Amino acid sequence: MPRAPRNSVGGVVYHALNRAAGRRRIFRTPGDYAAFVACVAEAAAAVPGCRVLAWCVMPNHWHLVLWPRRDGELSAFVRRLTQTHARRHRSARNAVGDGPLYQGRYKSFPAEQDEHFLMLCRYVERSALRAGLCRRAADWQWGSARARSRGPADLRALLSEWPVDRPRHWVDLLNEPQPADQEQRVETSLARGRPLGDANWVTRTAARLGLTHTLRPPGRPRKQPVAERPKRGRNPKRGRIQSRSARQ
Repeated sequence: MPRAPRNSVGGVVYHALNRAAGRRRIFRTPGDYAAFVACVAEAAAAVPGCRVLAWCVMPNHWHLVLWPRRDGELSAFVRRLTQTHARRHRSARNAVGDGPLYQGRYKSFPAEQDEHFLMLCRYVERSALRAGLCRRAADWQWGSARARSRGPADLRALLSEWPVDRPRHWVDLLNEPQPADQEQRVETSLARGRPLGDANWVTRTAARLGLTHTLRPPGRPRKQPVAERPKRGRNPKRGRIQSRSARQ
């Protein structure tokens, strides 16, 4: 079965994620994380129209919130990022030919540029805290929460302005548990590729971007009952099975 086309429309905010093949750990040392962040910076320089709004690198996967200006820039950015990172990762470990680094193509979904965008960025920037890797979101060195507050100048420069105002108490929000229903909505959008927004925006965006299949319940649609075919019967007058010509 051919792959569905990768959605990559300009002017839309996207969450993008990819995991290591087999969910194995690929980021083990500070050097591993730094090498990936360097790849993000190179992709941003190569595709400058694709703005980086938030990110977090975890031991076996990463999150990016991206805002491409033009069609195709999302795919170009993530393709360059993953190919460059996979090549360098294998080379550094003398693992060329050992199979894929990532489990497959990246996952993505569009998000509405309102409170749903803030919901998404809160989910991404507190990923390490939610996983128990740090005590406060900004303590995790490999994410935009740290980069924005006290990261080096080059990482602060990597981040673009958001399409909506960031709340003044954003840091406090990151360190507080996110409501379970918000986390579930983000995770459902991630699992299904479903747009994240209010109901009307989701319906319009799904139709515009060819994502209406993501709005259906998961699983195969129920099969319609097949009408029972009439059984071949005997001719009551002659006592034997009717021929095809006799039944016509």
